[in-house]
Amino acid sequence: MELLSILTTIVKAFFILYCVAALGASVVGAKQEAKIWAPANLPSLSTFGMVKVFFFNVLWIASCTIGCVIIWIKHILTLGTSDVAHDCNAGVERYGAFLCCQMVGRVRLVGAENLPPDDGSVPAPVYIANHASQVDLGAVYYIRRRFKWIAKQSVLYVPGAGATMYTGDHVLINRSKGKNKKSVGNLFDKSNAAVQSGVPMFLFPQGTRVMSKRLPFKDGAFIIAQANKSTLVPISLEIPMNAWETWYPLSRAVVPEAVVTVHKPIPVTGEEDREELKNRCSDIIYSVLPKIYEEEEAGEDKKKDDGVKEGDAKKEEEEVKKDK
Repeated sequence: MELLSILTTIVKAFFILYCVAALGASVVGAKQEAKIWAPANLPSLSTFGMVKVFFFNVLWIASCTIGCVIIWIKHILTLGTSDVAHDCNAGVERYGAFLCCQMVGRVRLVGAENLPPDDGSVPAPVYIANHASQVDLGAVYYIRRRFKWIAKQSVLYVPGAGATMYTGDHVLINRSKGKNKKSVGNLFDKSNAAVQSGVPMFLFPQGTRVMSKRLPFKDGAFIIAQANKSTLVPISLEIPMNAWETWYPLSRAVVPEAVVTVHKPIPVTGEEDREELKNRCSDIIYSVLPKIYEEEEAGEDKKKDDGVKEGDAKKEEEEVKKDK
């Protein structure tokens, strides 16, 4: 009985620590999301919006944690014969994403006919999309395809997210100084192995979340596609400007709608000029998105012009003073 009491105490302590960590991660997530909406050409995230992001994260952590516990119990009961990675990718992650998106609004899928068949054919495709908000991480699952992510190894310590990254056998990289080179090599090895086993990869070539401007694409996704001659599938993610600011789902007076647009697949032979391929995919993805980034670029150009004009005015003023 004493041993049982000790075990119970340990389990309770672990549960409390896990909940505290989950709440802390949700707060951090809300602050990170607020930064995305900070630029002047976007509506700022209100306190209400941040609370909504917080609960979005709490729901994601809870659903992922519970789902991963269930599939590991299933794995034990089936004597190790169940595929935990598949169950996590196509089950826990997908339906957890659907549940979380119900807090934000509707997700409309456009161009579903452009999706490659989900038949495990080799090499598997490489999906690429713009990365705007935390909403993306749920909306992309509406393509109803299994895929693997690439993420920082530190994500393993985030409640819920870490459980799915480990259980789903996603590709993790270590960005610590001195270890990054080896980790990048491992990234391509694991990504190549995934697509050659019939499991697609999903990457955000921007490399970070941003809504206010158009960022150039990084090489990673294109290296993987060219190395394996995998089809590239460009996807546009349009996040509504009121994503976090409505009372949905408590009230359906206003229903925000995220739009996931799947473009025609691009066959890759490995002989393409990589810069041209990146620019082509970037143009396709941004072609159907609101031109928010152009507004910011125009604003920056205006600031430059104003600065030049101000400098010219000062020069003229100095010249006038000299003449006097």
